[in-house]
Formats: sequence, C-alpha cells, structure tokens
Amino acid sequence: MPSQTSAADLLSAELLAKLERMELVSRKIFRGRMKGERRSRRKGQSVEFADFRNYVPGDDLRFIDWNTYARLDRLFLKMFMEEEDLHFYALIDTSPSMDFGQPTKFHYARQLAAALGFIGLVRGDRVKVLPIGESPRRAAPVLRGRHQLWRMLEYLNGLEPGGTVALAEAAKGFCLQNSGKGILVLITDLMDKSGYEAALRYLLAQDFDIYLIHLLSAEEYEPAVQGDLRLIDCEDGDVAEVTVTAPLLKRYKQTLHAFIEGARDFCSRRGILYFPARNDLPVERLISGYLRERGLVR
Repeated sequence: MPSQTSAADLLSAELLAKLERMELVSRKIFRGRMKGERRSRRKGQSVEFADFRNYVPGDDLRFIDWNTYARLDRLFLKMFMEEEDLHFYALIDTSPSMDFGQPTKFHYARQLAAALGFIGLVRGDRVKVLPIGESPRRAAPVLRGRHQLWRMLEYLNGLEPGGTVALAEAAKGFCLQNSGKGILVLITDLMDKSGYEAALRYLLAQDFDIYLIHLLSAEEYEPAVQGDLRLIDCEDGDVAEVTVTAPLLKRYKQTLHAFIEGARDFCSRRGILYFPARNDLPVERLISGYLRERGLVR
C-alpha cells in the first residue's frame, strides 16, 4: 500500500471528494458481465429513457432524436438507462518525451488516470490503468469498487517513464491482451517518429469508445529559449544544433499548430473524441470543465 504522502501526490482528499460525485459516460452501448452500481445506456427490454444531450461527432446515429431535430434544427441524442457495469481503460504513454515539463507530462498523466479511475471505482465499474510504451514489470490489475483505490495508486506510483516500445507496437500489444469492450482513454503526447496513426487504428479495430487526451507541456506550447542551442532528442538521441530566432519560433508554433490540428482531424474523422491538454491546467479543471462538457464524465 502506498504511503499517504505518495497517494496525495496523485489524488488529494479535496479532489477525491469532488470526483466521487461524478460518473463516466460511454457514447456506445455495452453489455456488462456483472451488475454494477451505475446506470448506463443499453438497448433491451428494461430500457428507460433518461435524457437528451447534444450530439457529438462519433455518436451512434441510431439514437438521434429526429423529431427534435425537425423542430429545433439541432442534433440531440436520446439517452437510456439500465443498471449495468462498465469497463474503463486508461493507457498512459511512458515514452521518454513524457518525462518533460513541470510537472512532467508523465506525472500529470498518472494524476489524470488516477482521477478517472477513481470515478469508475466509486460507480462499480471495472477499471484498468496501465502503461503503454514499455513492458510492464507486473500485470496491471483489473479493479472494482472504491476499496481498490489504494491498489490502483500503488500500481500507478510504481510506473516510470522511459519506455522504448513504439506507440503502434504498444497499442497492438494492448489489443492482443485486452479484448473487452468499454471506455478507453489514451493519455499521450503523440511524439513518436513513426507516427501515431497506426496505434489509433489498432485501437479502433476493437469495439472501444476511445478518448484521446493529447497532453503537451506549457514549455512546448511557449518555449522560453533563445540563442545557439544543441538539442538532443530524448527518444532516440538524435542531435541538432540550432540558432533560435524569432522567425524560427514562429515556424515552430506553426508546425505545432499543424500537428495538433492534424491529430484532431484524424480523430474526428474516425469517431475518436480528441482533447488537447496542458500540464499547467489543474486535473480537476480538466475533468470538471472540458471533459464534462464533451461528455466523458457527468
């Protein structure tokens, strides 16, 4: 069991109190294997209409309320409720580039995975948080129930950045070992020279409801560098000597913007919900604000 200090580094008591009032929401319909403490959407004899919410690209078109659309000229999704559990996976990129920033992107990813995992545990969902990018020293446990919080935090505190497995190979390995359906949240900076597209295609081949948290550091958005520099790629050791000037910084920001928009477009076209995130945004604000607004939690 982790110490109170190490646990508080990931989830404070104040944050836990706010998270336990939340719930993970899937855009898809999954049949749970056990009855849980949650109410989730599922089509069946005991379905109960619950509410409407705004349509988000990637939602199941079968549940659009076309009568409402005819009246308001806006797309709304019908939501149904039935007692059922949910499978939740949080994949944390452990590549060396995640060990950057203050706090590091890796630490922020662990905090976010812990927070979302706790929401699932409180609601009786099946929760699994695991690294992607390395061969784990021990298998990630499948957890259920709030009493498993300390076991989840102990596992997360044992993870370290520095994985050497390409993102695509890591995603392929995950899919081969995890065939369950449910919500999948991938937390990554997408910084892989071989690209991120193949990794996402592997995940899409499964029946997961996929959310991509594209995590970058404040320093990557606004680099405070100038003059002559010798840059070393932390992923493969490549070296580049550059002179940082205002025009170069401008080109860098244009390239970064194109990279972010390219990832957003790739995800949007394939039904993956894409969330840009910064390591200087408190995890609580990311979850209660942006992730709640986009429908991952409520």
